[in-house]
Amino acid sequence: MTPRYDQKNIQALKTPNSLYPVVSPKSGNAPLWIHQDAWFHLGEFDETTRVDYTLNKKGNGVYVFLIEGTAEVAGQQLEKRDALGVWDTEQFALQFSANTRVLTIEVPLN
Repeated sequence: MTPRYDQKNIQALKTPNSLYPVVSPKSGNAPLWIHQDAWFHLGEFDETTRVDYTLNKKGNGVYVFLIEGTAEVAGQQLEKRDALGVWDTEQFALQFSANTRVLTIEVPLN
């Protein structure tokens, strides 16, 4: 396939207190798209917020990287610069404290 690239200003994509899509495998589902089965979301939380993450495909896993702040992910406490992998589920809960930034990356495990 023909190589391609995109550039976007991430600041324009922000949706406060939610996970917002940044990259997806399909054009139109996120501001940026790639030729891979991968979904990237960012989140910036200025208040305590609960988010339920539903995986896009069976057999995928999600890497959750906490950039700033604290969170509870699938029952595990995370702090700044911690990360956690979640798999063998269709959905899991994330509880973010105020002043938290996070990146999620969902990819196939096989």
